[in-house]
Amino acid sequence: MLRDLPLTLFRPHASINPAHPTARVSMKIDEDLSQLSVERDSALTIGVFDGVHRGHVHLIRRLISEAKSAGMLSGVVTFRNHPKTVLRPDFKTNYISDLDERIRLLKEHGIDFVVPVTFDRDLAQLSSERFLDKLSSQLRMKSLIVGPDFAMGHKRDGTLETIPLLGEKLGFTFKSVDLLKDRDDPVKSTVIRNLIAEGSVESVSQMLGRNFSATGTVVDGLKRGRTLGFPTANLEIPNGYAAPGDGIYATWAYLESGRYMAATSIGTRPTFTEGGRTIEAYLLDFSDDIYGQTLRLEFVKRLREEEKFDGVDALLAQINKDVQQTRDLLTTDSV
Repeated sequence: MLRDLPLTLFRPHASINPAHPTARVSMKIDEDLSQLSVERDSALTIGVFDGVHRGHVHLIRRLISEAKSAGMLSGVVTFRNHPKTVLRPDFKTNYISDLDERIRLLKEHGIDFVVPVTFDRDLAQLSSERFLDKLSSQLRMKSLIVGPDFAMGHKRDGTLETIPLLGEKLGFTFKSVDLLKDRDDPVKSTVIRNLIAEGSVESVSQMLGRNFSATGTVVDGLKRGRTLGFPTANLEIPNGYAAPGDGIYATWAYLESGRYMAATSIGTRPTFTEGGRTIEAYLLDFSDDIYGQTLRLEFVKRLREEEKFDGVDALLAQINKDVQQTRDLLTTDSV
């Protein structure tokens, strides 16, 4: 049994004595881990798991299998923020999915519990032994399963060679899982981000095991689409999150009111030379006012590159083709 507390909430910090920095080190990580009360031994893995792609699922399935065969719970220790934002202050995030989506996807794949940990400078100073000792004592870790390029701890002192020795000392078994490949390409978050930037959303879907999606807020735009007879929802996604490269896409648009077909344009509107990169979605058979609402776009297929047309008539003719192609494609997709 386990008591699963709200994972997105923090408890208030206790006061810290600055003269005892090691107390601060243990307090923060201990606070994060104590959000969950684990009442059985557990098999764990550790990582960012951005995207929860097929490579991650390959590891997760192995973890769940090991846990079930030993009568243990399966758990994931992940990070609220990317460790590189602390280790490299100039690092810019380019997340495939946010924390809530990662937790949801991990649990949908059968993980018993997920513990998000805040990665700060104090945690960065922890040795792999100290971090793993905390997992052993607070999450009852008896098995650790990771990927082939895993390393952890201060100055990456925890490696595939050293962690088994720590396991003998702390009382847990250790295994690494081979990297999953799609044809000859490794299924990794870095590869997926590059494909997203290229606009290769079908290849992205293959690696994710689902369609890539981007979520943001509908904001005011220039209303150019409305004057052309194709009013669009202008999507503003948070900084630090991935978005497909310029082009025209067949997408599904998700609002609180439901799912809608949408032809989505990403780019700078070169026909009008108005500058500024935008994400604009024309929702088919839809006319409601949705300014300020949260919109999630699920990318199914890239229809074409963004083009500069000789005039409005040529642009309108192409938009009509894009909309019809979107309708035909998504009607088939929904069957």
